[in-house]
Amino acid sequence: MISITNLSYYLGSRALYENASLHIKPNQKIGLIGLNGTGKSTLLRIINGEYQPDGGTISKAGDVTIGFLNQDLLSYQTDESILAVAMQAFERQNKLQKQIDKLLHQMETNYTDDLVDKLGKAQEEFDALDGYTIQSRAEEILEGLGFSTDDLEKPLKQFSGGWRMRVMLAKLLLQKPSLLMLDEPTNHLDLPSIQWVEKYIQTYEGAVLVVSHDREFLDNVIDVTVEVSGAKLNYYPGNYSFYLEEKALRNEIQRGAYENQQAKIRQTERFIERFKAKATKAKQAQSRVKQLARMELVDAVIDETARVNFKFQFSTQPGRHILHLEDITKHYGPKRIMTHADIRLERGDKVALIGANGRGKSTLLRIIAGTEPLNEGRRQLGHNVSFSFYAQHQLESLNIEDNMLEELKHANPTKSEGELRGVLGCFLFSGDEVFKKIKVLSGGEKSRVALAKVLLSQANFLLLDEPTNHLDMQSVNILIQALEQYEGTYIVVSHDRYFVSQIANKIWYIEDEQIKEYPGTYDEYEWWLEERKAEGAGQGAKGNSQPVAAPKPQAPTPKPQATDDERKEWQRTLKKLTQQAEEAESRISELESRKKKLEAELADPTTYGDNGALQKKNEEYQRLTQQLDQLQAQWETAMLEAEEWEKKLA
Repeated sequence: MISITNLSYYLGSRALYENASLHIKPNQKIGLIGLNGTGKSTLLRIINGEYQPDGGTISKAGDVTIGFLNQDLLSYQTDESILAVAMQAFERQNKLQKQIDKLLHQMETNYTDDLVDKLGKAQEEFDALDGYTIQSRAEEILEGLGFSTDDLEKPLKQFSGGWRMRVMLAKLLLQKPSLLMLDEPTNHLDLPSIQWVEKYIQTYEGAVLVVSHDREFLDNVIDVTVEVSGAKLNYYPGNYSFYLEEKALRNEIQRGAYENQQAKIRQTERFIERFKAKATKAKQAQSRVKQLARMELVDAVIDETARVNFKFQFSTQPGRHILHLEDITKHYGPKRIMTHADIRLERGDKVALIGANGRGKSTLLRIIAGTEPLNEGRRQLGHNVSFSFYAQHQLESLNIEDNMLEELKHANPTKSEGELRGVLGCFLFSGDEVFKKIKVLSGGEKSRVALAKVLLSQANFLLLDEPTNHLDMQSVNILIQALEQYEGTYIVVSHDRYFVSQIANKIWYIEDEQIKEYPGTYDEYEWWLEERKAEGAGQGAKGNSQPVAAPKPQAPTPKPQATDDERKEWQRTLKKLTQQAEEAESRISELESRKKKLEAELADPTTYGDNGALQKKNEEYQRLTQQLDQLQAQWETAMLEAEEWEKKLA
């Protein structure tokens, strides 16, 4: 469908792409991943024809149509309703509708055979293009993306940038291009809308190329992962989880090949150094010099998994009770958010506040921070509680004349410049970038600086509103590590399910104008939610039930003294278990030999020249590894059981 061959694209002297190739097939669902700045969005614009490559070719089939959702669409405004904007996708149907309306108007005063014929042809084409269903299709997609029925006739300009982006996404989905390109589509979607888009893409009849930092979203929608790394497009035939496993395997093989080659180089260099001056060995030494010159070097594995150690410090240790919202009511005119709601937060709670947009999550965070007034009720912070609040509007509080280093120094004067540089490095600011003034930073860069400030503050209670919105996967991983090390209490609003599953031990959600709590992880919450749906909403709403714990095994009842027949049976069982262990051990030895041989083949750089052979060898390597794991488990089980029978016979 689309072939990218030997693509090269440069930013000044820096190569974003150099002889990179990729083939996009019909109906493929491709996830494009890589660190910030590697050129993911640039590739989408090159495919879309906005940027011209410096080298290589991009070939497209003649009937290929491309739809591109990008962040530039946030600025689009119009007085038209969002339904009318979405229906712009049906260009031909809209043109026919206007023609039909015009003909009907003319026929009121001038009924001729020519007009009747034109009307019939227009109506026939309109019907063939499913013109009578376009409004219902547009309404279905807009409502799937979170708009209410009342919203559909409101002007687009009344909505915020995130909601305008949803309208543009709806328009794109209605156009049904043969290649749908989405640049960070989940940034402006809440969880129900993300799940709706996932289901839509899973059944989408065209190809999809998506850039996203949402791991679970990628796992649910893609069947191919393409990593932008080293100015190349590296192809992995599976979703993001498969990519992680396959990348680790390739790195392991490459690391082994690199270390073996380096050892050989060192050995050769020692030979040359030792014998180059001896006449009898000079020829051999010169031969080794040529051998080194011809050697195709294996690249060292670059570890892109950043590790972080923030060493959080509290200015004060809080008491046991962090927060109590007592009988609170919040409404905006007739719109009620919370009514006589009550919730408590204890020291050490790690809370994820989740749910659809418009339910009041950000409002609740502002209430907790004391920046949003209550209509009724009381907000009470506990003893020695000091908090720090991260939200998008907090970016305005950054001093635009400060550089990044100075801004972080204000947050924590006790940190050295080296420690502050380390934190900024974790958030992808390196070298002299740390001296950039805040006023020249992009919105995403300002978000990262503000987030770093919050993490460096000496607060014992953090409030974080959508902290992952402008972070790539590496930065999200850093934030997860930081929050895992944080010994204080926090409440995080996020729609990133993987992030939430890693950092929360309690789930809050707003339902029926109440703040409700699920006392467990996000994975457990999802399990409970499915159980609740199965039982029926009415019955499930009565309380926050938790997963039922498995009953604890009871201690075995002591048996009476064994008879001779029982002991003979025990001996037969022991012999059988011993034989099973020996057979497993023999099989393990055989598979380990095969695995070692396969590792040598995979370490050979020529193997990477044949993608088909490489894939087969990788599959065999994974199969052998899995079989070895199973055999090891069988051997261990047999040995443990045999040991128990030996004790009985002793």
